Amino acid sequence: MMFEKHSAEGGGPVNVCGVPFGGGGLVIIAGPCTVESREQLLESASAVKEAGADILRGGAFKPRASPYAFQGLCSEGLALLAEARELTGLPVVTEVLDTRDVAEVAAVADMLQVGSRNMHNTALLKAVGTSGKPVLLKRGMSATLQEYLYAAEYVLNAGAKDMVLCERGIRTFETVTRFTLDLSAVPLLQERTWLPVLVDPSHATGRAALVPAMARAAVACGADGLMMEVHAHPDRALCDGEQSLTPEIFFKTVGELRAVAQALGRSI
Repeated sequence: MMFEKHSAEGGGPVNVCGVPFGGGGLVIIAGPCTVESREQLLESASAVKEAGADILRGGAFKPRASPYAFQGLCSEGLALLAEARELTGLPVVTEVLDTRDVAEVAAVADMLQVGSRNMHNTALLKAVGTSGKPVLLKRGMSATLQEYLYAAEYVLNAGAKDMVLCERGIRTFETVTRFTLDLSAVPLLQERTWLPVLVDPSHATGRAALVPAMARAAVACGADGLMMEVHAHPDRALCDGEQSLTPEIFFKTVGELRAVAQALGRSI
């Protein structure tokens, strides 16, 4: 295995348009689950920028459990993400769902995301690995850490130079939360790889009220950054509004995260 052979050597820092992952600082990725409209995206993007986010997230192509749910604006969504980057200066990360879309998404996005549902899609893993763009790989909702590491090696073996891992919760017998956030994965992945490890408390809990507490816990356990969903009007969101923070709560949460990070000798 690549990690077993080379983890002792480590790798260079992952850099996305001047945003460094790893080391003492923490990266904050924030934005709406899905790009719904120009007004919605730009309002949310401006809000997370003001609160201190480093990278803007937003789904142009969105996988949904139901075929009848809103699945994003696709190419139009990519154009809006490019406009939001121009206006805010924030790099953009967005999910790619299909090998046929990798080139189109890579032409716009500064970082390509492979989501939980596609962690086992080896064709897609290889395709994003050859894209020349940094990759954010989320853990599959039912994947063991070993399976997750194999998925990461598919991307790296295809040629990717920069990759970041993201723990986003796993499926257990619990039903009160959307998933169960496995924070033990953070130090374990950092022990076994040289890759930065993020935490997504939004998808893990499925409840906005739980996101700030789990975000603080993620910083405390050593995560290299966080990925949170923020929507200017969560009650009107077309996707995952129940787990999205308002700009006001996000601003407050970032302040709390700074305090936790400072106590550990780190910074945001």
